[in-house]
Amino acid sequence: MGPRTDPSAADDEKRAVTVAEDGVRSLSRHARVRVLVPAVLRPVCATVVLVSAYFLLPFTTVDNLRTVSMVLGGLAVVCAVYVWQIRRVLHAEYPVAQAVEALAVTVGVYLVAYSTTYFLLSYSGPDNFNEALTRLDALYFTLTVFATVGFGDIVATTEAARAVVSAQIIGNLILISLGIRVLTASVRWRRKPGIARDSAAP
Repeated sequence: MGPRTDPSAADDEKRAVTVAEDGVRSLSRHARVRVLVPAVLRPVCATVVLVSAYFLLPFTTVDNLRTVSMVLGGLAVVCAVYVWQIRRVLHAEYPVAQAVEALAVTVGVYLVAYSTTYFLLSYSGPDNFNEALTRLDALYFTLTVFATVGFGDIVATTEAARAVVSAQIIGNLILISLGIRVLTASVRWRRKPGIARDSAAP
């Protein structure tokens, strides 16, 4: 007779493989909704809070000497949020849902950070752009640069403003290409049967 297999261990391994291969698709409809709804609501709520803070907080001053520090500080915050989200993906029971949430949260922080920078640049130096920017204008300009639409109705006219726009364009490329690749790799790593089994163990 061959070696006996522990039924519970076999069930655990089978469950780990199912999660690794199918993820959310292997769940019942009710369980799927229970997983996906929070994954959608959390980034939506986070974005609402960020945008509300952007429009409501009384920040109105910045000088050119602080511009570089502000951009670097904003990028550091985005990177910190991104790394934190990657860690959550690597430990998530359903990594695909967590990866979608991670991307949404990171993009929200990224866009609000640049909108804030553009607004403060315009407020402190009206000549930084071809027209004075309201907060809505700054958010609109940030979205057009991020989406590479380039309407041309708002234009950076000084070297400081153009440097910030250039930094955002480079950041767009990094976030869209490298950022998504890292998230995808994290999901694939997390979905390996052995990894899923180890993470599911008490």
